[in-house]
Amino acid sequence: MQEKETHFKFNTGVVGYPLLFVLLIWIVFWFEIRFDLSFNHFGVLPRTMIGLRGILFSPFIHADITHLWHNTLPLLILSAALFFFYQNNAWKVLCIGVFLTGFLTWLLGRPANHIGASGVIYMLFGFLFFKGIFAKHFRLIALSFVVVFIYGSMVMYVLPIDPKISWEGHLSGILSGAVLAFFIKKGVVQPKKYIWESEHYDPEEDEFLRHFDENGNFIENLPQKDLDDEISIIYEYKPNTDRPEEE
Repeated sequence: MQEKETHFKFNTGVVGYPLLFVLLIWIVFWFEIRFDLSFNHFGVLPRTMIGLRGILFSPFIHADITHLWHNTLPLLILSAALFFFYQNNAWKVLCIGVFLTGFLTWLLGRPANHIGASGVIYMLFGFLFFKGIFAKHFRLIALSFVVVFIYGSMVMYVLPIDPKISWEGHLSGILSGAVLAFFIKKGVVQPKKYIWESEHYDPEEDEFLRHFDENGNFIENLPQKDLDDEISIIYEYKPNTDRPEEE
């Protein structure tokens, strides 16, 4: 019960922050359309000094409404999963992941203008999948399979199958998510360990195992010696002598 309260507690941030991210990218796109502007030059331009600014700005810039719509739902769903299942590390993953994804795109990308939030989406996909496997917690593993089931087809776009798609940004995102999943360990829910998984567990002191012989047969009535060794709890009624007498 404590585990659920600590790690998997729903709050307004679980929905509020993802909605804020999506709202920001839509506001930027609306601003471009409303005032006939283009922020495309703020994208990641690989291996140029001016292109470094795209590490911060490129996730908010999209080429057209189709590009924006394709990124909206995955960003909303995956970021909501991050803030619910990894509340203690959500901001760390998001901030470091955005920077690392943008920097790797700047380092490895083609000489082109890389824009869009797809790199961040792939980063979230990579983190949620690999962290669930590394954590070995049944809920996080289940989340990994759900993420793969819904968005597993995205993996094919880390390959250069379409010259119009920044596969370098996608690849950078998955690599960044995997790296963060491997190195971030504090604040992540741990799988429950039973008493027999403890390092100091001694089978000879286990009261349950004393009811089995060396062949694995159950012994219903233990020998008298073993019964004497077991802890007995005796309930004894004692009147409360401190209570004042009624007149």
